[in-house]
Amino acid sequence: MSPSPSPSFARVLAVLCASLALALPAGCGGAAPVAPPAPETGGGLIGSAAPELTAEVVSGEGPSTLKDARGKVVIVDFWATYCRPCRKSFPKYQELVDRFGGDLAVLAVSLDAPEDASKEQLTAFADEAGVRFKILWDKDQSAEKAYKPRRMPTAFLVDRGGVVRQIHAGYENGEEDKISREIEALLGPAATPPPADGGRRSP
Repeated sequence: MSPSPSPSFARVLAVLCASLALALPAGCGGAAPVAPPAPETGGGLIGSAAPELTAEVVSGEGPSTLKDARGKVVIVDFWATYCRPCRKSFPKYQELVDRFGGDLAVLAVSLDAPEDASKEQLTAFADEAGVRFKILWDKDQSAEKAYKPRRMPTAFLVDRGGVVRQIHAGYENGEEDKISREIEALLGPAATPPPADGGRRSP
């Protein structure tokens, strides 16, 4: 059998371990905790007031700023003329606007650089997609810096009080169904379609 460490050696080892415990968050013999990954998009905006938009108005109907849209649920959508998924998402967002009427607004913010696109090209994109909601142009990149979208498109769902509640990075087929349910939840029971029996109650 090998001899056990002397008391003096054990004390030295204990002191070293205690010193390491102060230097390393996990202590002696453990691994340092792994920090959770940073959110992919949105810069931590969920639960915070949505930054106001001062982008140039290009075309479309409805409010041009979040202040004007207060009281509505708003989709702040970042897009560009070169974004292929945007050509699929635009018509779906228009369908949501038509469905929810005056309770929903879309502010579609183009991230096209002024040297790469023109106002006419932005308008043509919206016309080809068949949308009537407001098209804005973030020429000075102020909206991009405030929202920090990292994929194209990225949609921020803002509640009636101007708070960001959901972020949808990218667009896939069927994404509008999830967004529709989220809008219904933000609007409350009044936005839920009536039951099949017309809401009749038994006596």
